[in-house]
Amino acid sequence: MPWQTLLQRRERMPVSADLAEGFSTLLHHLGMVTPFELAVAGGRMMATPGLAFLVGYQAALRMLWPSAPLSLGALCATEQRSLRPADMQTRLEGLRLSGRKDFVTAGDAADWLLVAARCETPGSDPRLSLAVIYRDEPGVQVEKLAPIALMPDISHGRLLLDNVLCELLAGDGWDAYVKPFRTLEDIYVLSAMTAWLYGIGQDSAWPQSLQLRLLALLAGCAEVSRQPPSNPAGHVLLGGLFAQFDGLKVEVAQALTEGPPHWAAMWQRDQAVMDLAAAARSKRLAKALSATVPN
Repeated sequence: MPWQTLLQRRERMPVSADLAEGFSTLLHHLGMVTPFELAVAGGRMMATPGLAFLVGYQAALRMLWPSAPLSLGALCATEQRSLRPADMQTRLEGLRLSGRKDFVTAGDAADWLLVAARCETPGSDPRLSLAVIYRDEPGVQVEKLAPIALMPDISHGRLLLDNVLCELLAGDGWDAYVKPFRTLEDIYVLSAMTAWLYGIGQDSAWPQSLQLRLLALLAGCAEVSRQPPSNPAGHVLLGGLFAQFDGLKVEVAQALTEGPPHWAAMWQRDQAVMDLAAAARSKRLAKALSATVPN
């Protein structure tokens, strides 16, 4: 990470009514960057926490699929609020997909979609493949869902697939993609949201000690981003970063109340997104600690 660039950066992008156009503008502004640089520099430049979240999400997707196009994408896995392969009904037959995914982040704005689909033979244990499709392909339909209270500026969609031609990514869909994405999303969303707060702190002249601790948290994110998402030691380090983030909440909230009210209102509305995967992180951390820390 070119830290000097982050320390000197002061610009903030205006909100675009079109998420895809806004992301394209960001990529054009940043140039060739690594996923971590995208999360941090991009998160710092976003006008809302929701948009910072979206940038972190896109960075995680690029770690999952390094050949991703330079456009907005989405991972489509959840069905009936479940990620368990046994609960999925979307099927892959040859190179054709049929089924539905119920909650896709920015799905209506995404250019490309990574779709987890069942591919096992009848009578075998559930097995997943990960397929790539494009939104304008025949048989692809995305229904835009009503906005939710959390991050209302980020749309969500329901994906309907009817015999859609696809490309397949190499490797097992669960072990190589869906499972590690949980960790990647945690790392890069934490990086982007911390960078957003750091930028607000710069703009609002927060206490120097708080700004420095946010910067140190970003440095820790940089180290964890270098760990394989399957590495138990990396999960322990990531647990430490979230503990640091949680430890700053009261001080961040106080600093926000003493600055421009619109920043405080945005954070008050959207900060709960950082807690949505807390239960899964807690289980993952407990398992990682048992594998890495002697009794």
